[in-house]
This record gives sequence, structure tokens and C-alpha cells, in this order.
Amino acid sequence: MGLLCLTISAGTAFAADDDGAPAKPDVPNIYLDLRTTYATIPAGTLGLGLGNTSLSAAFEALAARRGATLPNGLPAAKSIAVDLPLTVDVSERVSLYGGVSGSTTDIGGGWSALDITSWNIGVQADLYQQNGGRIPTITLQSTLTQSVPNEPGMTNSFNNILEFDYALDEDETRGWLAGLQYTTTTIASPLASIRPNTILYVGGYYQWPSNWKFTGRLGMQSFGGAQLAGRTLAEPFTQPILRLDLDRMDDNDNRLFGITAQIAWMPKPSYQVTLRTPLYAVRN
Repeated sequence: MGLLCLTISAGTAFAADDDGAPAKPDVPNIYLDLRTTYATIPAGTLGLGLGNTSLSAAFEALAARRGATLPNGLPAAKSIAVDLPLTVDVSERVSLYGGVSGSTTDIGGGWSALDITSWNIGVQADLYQQNGGRIPTITLQSTLTQSVPNEPGMTNSFNNILEFDYALDEDETRGWLAGLQYTTTTIASPLASIRPNTILYVGGYYQWPSNWKFTGRLGMQSFGGAQLAGRTLAEPFTQPILRLDLDRMDDNDNRLFGITAQIAWMPKPSYQVTLRTPLYAVRN
């Protein structure tokens, strides 16, 4: 809550003109950032990757609750997750979001019922903007995700992404990216533990005059493994990860539609496809 209050104050400060006079207030963008993800998860690992905290939280909680009944470790799985974060763009630099996520999983015996499996709250803020200079835009995104219901085996995940965006033109339609994602998870069980997950990546983007934007990221993911009652649920690994995004933007860089494809080796490949269809209540 303190972080959110600080962010709102920062957003108000960023809205001021250079001479210190308050800028004319605008109604912020308000929208439901609907995201639907289909993923395949290899045996012996969790739902890891770039930015998919809800899918990871659901599978981590499932592993913690059912680990004792899985003598051969975690089976291969397929999962569908639906994220419903209500997002408010406080300013051009700061966005706040929070909502719930639901998922259904097939671990070989058919699909489970689609249930609410986690809630999340977070903030994304530009700590520095390039604005034609030589120092890249620096963006920090922090998300707290908690699985539900609140019972033994519940997980709390804190995901942080620090990204550097160096634009190659004044309109920022093409540029280079570099970033770091660091995720820590705790489990409400003295017998279980999940070690941190770290991703280092580089990439780039290009936006056509038609407002279609392509972004690619290639990196290395390092996971410390997961244990339950002295047994290994997921082995540690360090493997490559590739994410490709295609987005349709409007003239003010609001996202209208997006599709993401991701391949993460764990060490066997895990595939994810995400459809992003924002539902705007207010769009500037």
C-alpha cells in the first residue's frame, strides 16, 4: 500500500510542466487488460517464463498441495490461464493494476474446472525517460501474486522486471531492449520451498506506420529448483528462453490487441501462446 501511495504521488509530480506549473489533468486510461494463455509444461518443472506470474502461482500451489500424492514427481501438464487485471494509467509514466486470475489444468486425467486460482496487484513505472537523449528509458514493473484459497500450500510470488529501452528514432518506433526479471516465491508449508527464478534478456522492437508493433526478446533463464518434504519436485536448470510479441497499437500507443509466443527450455521446451485483448472503459 505504501508503494502504491508513493507511485500515485510520483505520477502527480510527473504530470507537472517543466516550469513547475501543474499540467492540465487528464482522465487516465482505465481498462481490463484481459489476457488468455495456453501453455504446455514439461514433466518435473513449473509454469515459468517471462511475466506469467498467474500461471506460475497456480501450478506452484498445485504442486505444493499434491506433491505427496505424486511419487514420480510433477507430470507433464497443459494449462489455460485467464488474467483479469484492472489497469489504471495514472500518467504516461505510471500504471497501477490489480485483479484476479483463473486457470484450468490437465495433468493427464482431463481438464480441471476453471477456478479462481490467484490474485495480483502491481505497479509499472518509468524511472527515467529517454526523450531523445542518450540514456535509455528505464522501466520497473513489480507484481505481487498470491494463490487462492488461503490454505496450506498457498504461494506468494514477488516478480520484478527492470528493463532498459534505447530508442533509435525520435518517435520511438524502433529500438533495442535489455532487461532482468527476478522472481521469489514462498509457500505456506514448512516442508516445501521454491528457489528464485532469474531471467536475463536482450531484444528489440519495430513499429510500422500502420501501428503494428513487433518485439522480440532472447535470454537465459536460471531456476534454483523446488523441494517438498526432502523430495525434488523440480530440478534446477539454466536454459534459453525466447519471447515474440505482435501488438496492434493506436495513434497514441494504446494497445488494441496483442499476441505473444514464448518458448522456454526447462530443459525440455515449454510452449506458451497468449492473447491480449484490453477492454477499455476510458481510452485517451
